[in-house]
Amino acid sequence: MKRFENKIVVVTGGAKGIGARIAERFRNEGARVEIIDKLEGEWYVGDLADKKVLEDFASYVIKRHGRVDILVNNALPLMKGIDDCSWEEFLYAQKVGVAAPFYLSKLFKDNFSDGSSIINISSSRDRMSQPQTESYTAAKGGIAALTHALAMSLAQKVRVNSISPGWIDTIAYDVLEEDKIQQPVGRIGNPDDIASMVLFLCSEEAGFITGENIVIDGGMTRQMIYHGDNGWKLYKQHGRD
Repeated sequence: MKRFENKIVVVTGGAKGIGARIAERFRNEGARVEIIDKLEGEWYVGDLADKKVLEDFASYVIKRHGRVDILVNNALPLMKGIDDCSWEEFLYAQKVGVAAPFYLSKLFKDNFSDGSSIINISSSRDRMSQPQTESYTAAKGGIAALTHALAMSLAQKVRVNSISPGWIDTIAYDVLEEDKIQQPVGRIGNPDDIASMVLFLCSEEAGFITGENIVIDGGMTRQMIYHGDNGWKLYKQHGRD
């Protein structure tokens, strides 16, 4: 028997990158996976910022399966900064990154099976930032906080946890040695690093974990950076020396 045999798993933003790998790993473990993404493909196509799309998708999943065992809120919000992000764009990022995870959790609330899980994909940007990333960073901070609130509201039935990935290579990035220095583990992350934690948190082995945010960043957010340390030099234009 595979770990997630016949479990009903919903993955938002599952068409590519981390989401696609999460979906694939669940399928390999016997789960039946439903994906929603705005990219065209063989899944439910729709914009997570649209309330009606969320309602129709939730109805589709429940009509087809009758229950949800695992919900993975992974869809990527828009990243734009204070200089060029409009009011509408900022709100769009929050709809995709925070409102949609909340509303899907609400729509599925009465159909979650006992012992089910919600996994929210946040980011290490929920605690650190680059310039001009306000829309994305606000959304990721929001979903991290939403996690522990949902864990309390859905206590005794649904465990709710979040993961904050660091630098994850989803596009076969040409990694430089300087890039590796930035990671205490000596490498850039990959989608399997995140997918493995998602599956663990949804398993019986993690049955005593809820309301947590787990950082998977190779130790990057723990490394103090000073001029001259580990090959780093101050570069005034925020570039890489």
